[in-house]
Amino acid sequence: MSTQASTIELASHLDAILWNPAATNASVESLCAFATQHKLRAVCVNSSRVVAAGARLEESDVKAVALVGFPLGTMEADAKRYEAELAFDLGAQEVEVVLGLGQIKDGDTKRILRELRDLVAVAEERPLSVTIELAKLSQDELSLVGDVIQESGVRRICTSTDFWPDSAVTVEALKQLREVVGEKVQIKAVGGIREPQLARALLESGAEAIGSVNAAALIG
Repeated sequence: MSTQASTIELASHLDAILWNPAATNASVESLCAFATQHKLRAVCVNSSRVVAAGARLEESDVKAVALVGFPLGTMEADAKRYEAELAFDLGAQEVEVVLGLGQIKDGDTKRILRELRDLVAVAEERPLSVTIELAKLSQDELSLVGDVIQESGVRRICTSTDFWPDSAVTVEALKQLREVVGEKVQIKAVGGIREPQLARALLESGAEAIGSVNAAALIG
């Protein structure tokens, strides 16, 4: 496969992420223009920027994804549910919701499961992803996540918000996640992915999509 063909294939699996609180409408428009030009899979923005992104991407195949509860996921479940519902109403084609890291570490299975089931109900068959911080989980905590994800009906999980500098995803960690969530749950690899070689290795290891706050570094 030629380098150009390989880059085009990577772009088709790539989500450009923009959660920066200082992002302006001009920032959103610029990223959407880049995503459209390079035919990325999606652009991921905070829910307050969904309308702007959706308008810019309307005539392209690039999806507008709303980031809900970013980047901490520490608000009440009802707040996340409302933000997710609003994001869909505003035109988001997909929603990604951050699962509270502290709840996972508390082992609060019932609360997490209730939150995820509520979000699945809000999505109504529309694409919904749950974001964790894979690099910050122990094996027991990862097993808990796998159990609740499978029981909740969530069909996609993201490995990081790409917010924490020490949350880089690795091929080994991705393979461990695949073991606990099963084959029916899609995995979006996110976290410190700044080199195309790593992105391709993650796709070859079972990731269905790649997310990065610096998408240009991967295909530019």
